[in-house]
Amino acid sequence: MEIRHLITFKAIVDMGGFSKAAVHLGYAQSTVTAHIQALEQELGVPLFDRIGKKVQLTEVGENFLAHALEMIQLYIKAKDVFQTENEEIATLRIGAPESLTIYRLPQIIQSFRSQYPKVNIIMKAGSCWDLQDELRRGDLDIAFFLQAPRSDSDLHMETLIEEPLVILLPPSSDNKSLQSFTLNDNENIILTEQGSYRDYFEAFLRSKGIQTETAMEFWSVEAIKQCVICGLGISMLPLVTVQNEMNQQKLKIIHWDTSLGSVSTIMSWHKNKWHSRAARKFMDLVRAQAPSWDHSLKE
Repeated sequence: MEIRHLITFKAIVDMGGFSKAAVHLGYAQSTVTAHIQALEQELGVPLFDRIGKKVQLTEVGENFLAHALEMIQLYIKAKDVFQTENEEIATLRIGAPESLTIYRLPQIIQSFRSQYPKVNIIMKAGSCWDLQDELRRGDLDIAFFLQAPRSDSDLHMETLIEEPLVILLPPSSDNKSLQSFTLNDNENIILTEQGSYRDYFEAFLRSKGIQTETAMEFWSVEAIKQCVICGLGISMLPLVTVQNEMNQQKLKIIHWDTSLGSVSTIMSWHKNKWHSRAARKFMDLVRAQAPSWDHSLKE
């Protein structure tokens, strides 16, 4: 039973005849007749009595009309879910590491919410590996990484911007460059969680003869910054996460040599997952705002 046949059936009732329905729908009269014949053949009973030039519903046709109208209304509502852009209702599941959740995505989410207030946004923080697994399972619509995860042919990766890294030092530190880097006796190594750029930092420390087995590990970017500010130790974070503290001279930094490893903000999604209009619009907003990230890092 095709929806176009039901629409034709309704038009005949509304317009009072086959020929008028054909004009209203823009069909040839033979098409209208074929639609009704297909319906009657499927139902096994006539829907109209054709007496001379007069056409009227049979008793079965009267009963069927209510069901046809209901099915047409459901069809219209189903189309409206996807066609009413300003009233879209959907759930958007986004995953990102903490640094991007705090320092990259809030402005995008604010702009998106002003345009699509009925879209429910669920943010999930996690490591690069965890987010990759959730993306593969279909638990996330979009994920953001600070480093390309392990190769995965099911995922599409779009690099948005290279993220400069910096080594964080207490305000009293005398270190000025990577070449002259040393570790004071009272300083500890403060590491981020496994994954992402932590491997670069550990490799660099080992090249300087500094052991990392007794290092402290923190998941929170803000906790790491506060520990460095109070002189507890040194760490490494993306530049975007520490710009305010740098400007306020609360900590010192050493710029990272990208030849030792680099990270980028990457937007990723599953190649085989259907994306709602909400997901597509969110990704468009990310692409539109990404160029301003590079500018802000150079200010």
